[in-house]
Parts: sequence; C-alpha cells; structure tokens
Amino acid sequence: MTKYIEEAKVIGQWVLNAVTRELDMIAPKIAAEAVPGQFVNVQVSRRTAPLLRRPLGVAGVDRKRGVVRLVYRFVGEATNILGDVCNGDRLSVVGPLGHGFDRSAKHPLLVGGGTGLAPLLFLAESMAEAGIRPDVLMGGRTADDLFWKDMYQNLVERMGLTTDDGSLGTEGTVMAELPLLLRRIHYDCVYVCGPAPMMKAVSAAVLEKGIKCQVSLERYMACGLGACLSCSCQGIGKRVKVCQDGPVFWAEEVTEW
Repeated sequence: MTKYIEEAKVIGQWVLNAVTRELDMIAPKIAAEAVPGQFVNVQVSRRTAPLLRRPLGVAGVDRKRGVVRLVYRFVGEATNILGDVCNGDRLSVVGPLGHGFDRSAKHPLLVGGGTGLAPLLFLAESMAEAGIRPDVLMGGRTADDLFWKDMYQNLVERMGLTTDDGSLGTEGTVMAELPLLLRRIHYDCVYVCGPAPMMKAVSAAVLEKGIKCQVSLERYMACGLGACLSCSCQGIGKRVKVCQDGPVFWAEEVTEW
C-alpha cells in the first residue's frame, strides 16, 4: 500500500476527558487509502525535540472531505505538545502505515480499552457501512473513561460496559463480561485492542472457544517503517516488526505481549 507524507491541516480538536483528545485534520491522500487497524506517524513539533514522530491509530476517516480522525491520550511531552495544536495549524503526517484488520467476519465482537478503542471505532464504522453491526465490549477504570459509548452507539448492535470501580456497567475488567457473551452469542471473530494484559487474557479465552481472534498490538515505534527495530517482538519462530508486519496480528501468531 502506498505511504504518503502530508502537511495536514488541523480542523478541530475536542476534549473527550481530562487526558484524552480527538484531533481531526485534512490529509486527503491518507484518508483515501487508510483502512481500519492502520496508523499514522505524526511530527508533533517543528523544533528538534521531541525528535521522533508519534504513532497514532486512525480512529476514522471522511474520504469525501479528506479528513483523518485521531484520538490520543496525554502520556508525555510529545502528546502534551499536540494538545496545544489549534485550528489551521499544520502537522507533518506519514501514513497510512501497517496492516489493518481482516474484515470478513459476519458476526463480530469488538473488545477494547483506553485508546485501543480508537482503531476499533474505525473498524465499527467500516463494518456498519457494509451492513454489519458488530457487538462491542469496552472497559475503563471509571465512567469518565467510557466517553467512547457515545461514539459507538449508532454503529453497534449490543454494547457491554465495564469499569474497575463499578461506576458504570459491570464492576471489573472486560473479562467480567466476556465469558458470558461467548456462551450466549455465536461470534465468528473477535477483534481486540488495548492494554497488553487485557489483550492476552481476551485472546486466550476466545481461542479456547475455537473462535478466530485478531489483536492490534501497541508498541513503542520510532520510525514506523520497519527500519529501526524498536517495535520488534517475538512471534512464532521469528521476530516480527509490529509497525510493518502488524500492528494487527492473528492472536495465535503472538507469543510476546
């Protein structure tokens, strides 16, 4: 797939909660090519520091308008700088990068937490456009983390919510609800993105039921093009580059979380 470097124009930035933002930008070439599960590498500063671009999963596109939607969380200097970006500012963006999700499922379940729900949102939109309404199970620490429910509500058939403190939905992690869903409903594929311990637990439970499972790994990435090896991890019989061979893998291909 062709990769582009675009000077993307920021057209909006919205507060989702105290530490999470949505950023929309015009990048028509990337918007035309991107598929669910891919990411972009964003240069957050024109200065020498921070030097490296930051990888952000694509949360959605508007191909007609050439708009790419990103959702990110404040985790360090680079994302804090990104939080100061205003309408009309331009960001150098490389993408679309990596391999996306297999979208052949007819009865899918999406399971996510944190900003892992961003690429799954793009996947849900793509499925809805194809006439398939997936189920979604999302987890957060508190109710404030589950602002995602409003983004998903018109795209999915069923929605399950869990919070660590019980402030919304079922108390506990997504594993408090997943076994029940897998017993009650026949899914032909489960798609997972979020914290590594969650993905490991979910994929193990899903594979035990004989259901196909895809995971989108989150790793530190420097170049995003497979050259620096900073995101490499152990697969079956070989090292894989998450940015180039992934970030989406079939769950049974992953041996290092």
